[in-house]
Formats: sequence, C-alpha cells, structure tokens
Amino acid sequence: MNEGHRHTPTPDKPLAGRRVLVPRGGPWGDGVAASLRQRGAVPVIAPLINFAPTNDQATLEQALSDLADGAFDWLTLTSATTVDVLYAYRAVIPASTKVAAVGETTAAAMQAVGYRVDLVPDRDNSAQGMAEQMIALETEPRSVLTLRSEIAKPVLTRLLIEAGHHVRSVVAYRTVGVPVTEKIATDVHSGRINAILVTSGSVAEQVVEQFPDIPASTVIAAIGPRTAKDAKRAGLAVDVVAERQTVESLVDAVARFTLPPESETPA
Repeated sequence: MNEGHRHTPTPDKPLAGRRVLVPRGGPWGDGVAASLRQRGAVPVIAPLINFAPTNDQATLEQALSDLADGAFDWLTLTSATTVDVLYAYRAVIPASTKVAAVGETTAAAMQAVGYRVDLVPDRDNSAQGMAEQMIALETEPRSVLTLRSEIAKPVLTRLLIEAGHHVRSVVAYRTVGVPVTEKIATDVHSGRINAILVTSGSVAEQVVEQFPDIPASTVIAAIGPRTAKDAKRAGLAVDVVAERQTVESLVDAVARFTLPPESETPA
C-alpha cells in the first residue's frame, strides 16, 4: 500500500486506514479481521497467546472418550480456546449432553466449527454466572464435565459441587505466550498500530510483556468489563470497553472511539 495515501474516515468506514492489532489467529482472528475490514480498518493479526497441550493428556483423552459415550449430562466451556481443543481432538458431543458456553464469543467459536450450544448466561458472562443459571435449571443432581485452562480458578466446579452436582474438572490446555515479529513490535512502539484489541487477561499480560512502550495515542480496547478489569490488573490503561463480550460489540466500540490519525511514520 502506498504510505503517502491518506484515508479519511466516513460514516460507513469509521476506521478507514487505521491499523488494529488482532491478538488471536485462527477462525476467530479471521472473523475479527473481516469485521474490521468492513469498517475500513487494516487488521494486523498477531497472535499473542496460543494453547499448548495439557500436561496430562491421558486424563483429557479419557474425559473426551467418556463424553462421546454419553457419560455427562452437561459439558461446560469457559473460553473460546477450549473450543480449539475440542476441535483438534475431533471430540464427539452426543445429543444427550447439553453444552453451556460462558459467553457469546465462546458460543460463536463452537458454532463456527460445527458444535451446538444449549446455554449462554443471560447477563453475567462469567463462570459464576454460568453456574448460577445451570443450578437454577437443574434441580436434580447431574453429571457435568468442566473443561478449563491450567490457570483458571475452579469457581464453576466448586459452585456446581456445592449445589449437589457430580463434576469432573479436567485441564484442557495451558496458555502460552507467542512472541510477535520484530516488525510488529516496532510498529506498536512507533505508533503505527492505532489500536490493540484485548480479549482476555492472558492477552493483556502478553501486551504488557511484549510492548513495554506503547504510545499514549494507541487505543487499548477490552472485550467487556471483566476483561477490562483483568487488563487494568495486568497494568494496561484501557481506553475502550465493549458493552457486551462479543466481537461485534468490541469492533463497534473501537469504531465509535475517535482513533488518532494515521501515523506519519514511514514503513
């Protein structure tokens, strides 16, 4: 692209020419990139986190085998990354097992790879909100498989057990940081990246670690109040918070915020 060419935002292209860092790849990253392009932005996909296999794969494989055999009434998912694990293992979810996803991002990730979702919390997109809704729905003891990350607090498991349900809590993955290329690091530090999307506490930690000198003009946008809280705890100054924990809400929030003009910095 010619660096000298300027892009002026318009009502239908509010992010014209703005470079927005998308911190995750895969189908999710592609979907976010498409939403940004519709609004005129130039998405820069730079995965900051990835999942690594659990240290106890035998336990996960056994749980997924039992899942396929119909051993569980419910399967719970508290992150979109867990969907990547299910897909990688070609996990089979029988019709008799209901699926609960913590929020619309996780639910959308499930549907994108062909799985169904039966429950998304109405209001509180958190493990606690999901547990409360499941407990209200299920008055009899049920068998539940909770798949979680290594670092997740077992809030969901604890609440379901306290309510009398039988829960098998299994670590599905570990979250690991992915170093960005030198060019992306330089583009962030020089202000050539106009906005950075923050989609989880783990992403926020990587942003802080990998980009120690983010210009004040760079907009930091968090996907929902909970992520904003985690980002602030990690040391990020958050400028934009999506009202809902969805990709569309996040991109809309960034589009409404007046981003700084395109950087004059040459490539």
